[in-house]
Amino acid sequence: MKRTLALTLLLTLLFCGAGFCEAFEGEDDRVYTMVDEAGAEITQRMGRMYEGDEYISGDNRLYRVISVDDENGRAVAQCLGDEPGDAVSAFAALADKADTKKLICMYSTHSDESYIPGDGESSLLKDAGIYDVGEALKKNLEEKGIDVTYSRETFLPHDAGAYRRSRSVAAELMEKNPDALIDIHRDGVPASQYETEVEGNDISKVRLFVGKSNADAAENRAFAKKLKAVADDEYPGLVKDIYIGKGNYNQDLYPRAILLEFGTHKIEKQKAIDATEYMADVIYQTLYNEKSAAGKTGKEEKSGAAKGIGWLIGLAIVAAIAFALVATGSFRGAGDKLKGTFREVTGGAFGGKKKKE
Repeated sequence: MKRTLALTLLLTLLFCGAGFCEAFEGEDDRVYTMVDEAGAEITQRMGRMYEGDEYISGDNRLYRVISVDDENGRAVAQCLGDEPGDAVSAFAALADKADTKKLICMYSTHSDESYIPGDGESSLLKDAGIYDVGEALKKNLEEKGIDVTYSRETFLPHDAGAYRRSRSVAAELMEKNPDALIDIHRDGVPASQYETEVEGNDISKVRLFVGKSNADAAENRAFAKKLKAVADDEYPGLVKDIYIGKGNYNQDLYPRAILLEFGTHKIEKQKAIDATEYMADVIYQTLYNEKSAAGKTGKEEKSGAAKGIGWLIGLAIVAAIAFALVATGSFRGAGDKLKGTFREVTGGAFGGKKKKE
């Protein structure tokens, strides 16, 4: 009996040390609600919350879970005050990559995750919606001059073993020596938790998720905080928050590893896709400490183009007035000349009717 017990304990330790002790990673598909000590709701997530989990809110308040009621899916968290900013300054951008090859590797552990508005189902065993979001992020990163390898390998079923199955792919991607390793996901809470507006566009928020049970946890956290800091500065409202949960989520493989949750199963898939344009710019600025040539969103580019055209038109009008004044020697004469010019250019649409001879 003692020998059997000892053998069981030894095997457990071996499996946990090899990264297979992951029963807590994605084991519960219920929605858990985090509340403060007064009972006010702080946030929600699909998946179990554990004592010791930490949470950095959108306004950078730090919370730590102090008790969990599994029966009711409720966790009480204590507010520890503002999240220290030291981790942001501790993150080192890859300044030496400015003129060299840039590479980001991505994969999606939960290969079935989909969006009901857009895919029709929250879970698809083939061609899941999460891959459309991943491909959109890949495209937007590539437009900034970054090489992107996005593995579309699936790791079904969606259970506690998914991270064990995706680990081999994540390890293979790491052999390429990327600048960052990103796991693309979506949440499973009400859509209202993720709906936002950025630069006048209705898009999805993005949650940053960090696993605290690994040797690189501090570096992963610094990376997440830097991403949020850049997003808060450039695109307020884009990054929802940072959840630091029990588990490693394969982030022990790399200091610049992060899990990104683009929206929820109940939000429109297009809103999650649209969010990738902004998130790609945030990732670029965070990693390489510079704004990309393609850093502006389409809305900004159109706005900039409109302003440029406006300036040209304004200059043309001023030049025309100046020329007319010089040619006629009076404001009245200049006005008549400009009217005649506009009448000829527009075919009579502007400049008034031509006087009969």
